[in-house]
Amino acid sequence: MSTLQISLAIIGGIVLAIVVAHSAWSARKNLPMQPTPDPVAPVIEPTVGDFAPHGEDTQPQRLEPGFDGDSGMDALTALTTPEKRPGLDALIDVIAPIVIDSVVSGEAALADMPGTRRAGSKPFAIEGLSLATGAWETPTAGQRYSAFQAGVQLANRTGALNQIEFSEFVMKAQAFADAIDGLPEFPDMMEEVARARELDSFASTHDAQLGFTLRARHTAWSPGYVHQSAAKLGFVAGSIPGRMVLPASQSGPHAPPVLGLSFDTQAAMAEEPEQTALRELTLSLDVPQVLRAEQPFVRLCEAAIALASSMDGVIIDDQGQPIRPEAMEAIHADLEQLYNTLEERDMPAGSALGRRLFS
Repeated sequence: MSTLQISLAIIGGIVLAIVVAHSAWSARKNLPMQPTPDPVAPVIEPTVGDFAPHGEDTQPQRLEPGFDGDSGMDALTALTTPEKRPGLDALIDVIAPIVIDSVVSGEAALADMPGTRRAGSKPFAIEGLSLATGAWETPTAGQRYSAFQAGVQLANRTGALNQIEFSEFVMKAQAFADAIDGLPEFPDMMEEVARARELDSFASTHDAQLGFTLRARHTAWSPGYVHQSAAKLGFVAGSIPGRMVLPASQSGPHAPPVLGLSFDTQAAMAEEPEQTALRELTLSLDVPQVLRAEQPFVRLCEAAIALASSMDGVIIDDQGQPIRPEAMEAIHADLEQLYNTLEERDMPAGSALGRRLFS
């Protein structure tokens, strides 16, 4: 083999090595950001308002399970007690009293309840006046009732109660009343439908669902990286793949979350999620569903800014333009006025009535 051939072979080998190295470097560069391996997996209970600086150790002390007097039993009761449905309210419900001649047991009332708890798209409910407590409640076995009332919600996010839905409500309530030998008294349909339209008009102009989009500046993210980054701010996995939530702190175990975080569901369900590239995620706030005391918009801004900083992202609006701090301040001012208006109407954000109306 001549010297020229040897030189060409060496040069070819060097070029091939460079090409292979460049390909490997490019593949590594384009790989989505991965979660940092955690050598120890501490048990960390999710908390809200945990906005510690990135990298700061915030690991809480581990508590061994056990029952410590009444506190342990109280905790167990809170976890196992079913959510109590908010009662009917004349502010947002059509209510029809049902008079009965004799006391009706909870078992009998339950046996005669309608098969569905909706009239069209509106929630429908029946309550009994308990002999034991003197309060209206959803019929329960073992209780006795001296009167009943049926109700249907005037409006929700599907719109106002219409004449067809009102008629369905009357049919369901009448069937229940007949079964317990009761006599219902229904309000005028046209008046209630008009009231429903007024309430729906108010709700439509005072509803607010906000969202910030976080977009990767350079390197994309893997689903695991998103989960790890959001978990540092108190987010926990939601019931749907690709969704995380920031739990509420002041409304009990059944309260809706303060914030939501979502990204592509298909990416979250991929067979190899570490190879899946995410370039955007959305932070959301359903304003009427969350108590004002939770400071949800402040926490939305804090979470967006913290994630943008730690994940090398930028906060953008619906047009893809970066959101400036002064825009956040303007939104905050508008929300304060919205909170005031809802409170003046006796339907504060996060209250039972507010959550029902804006659902």
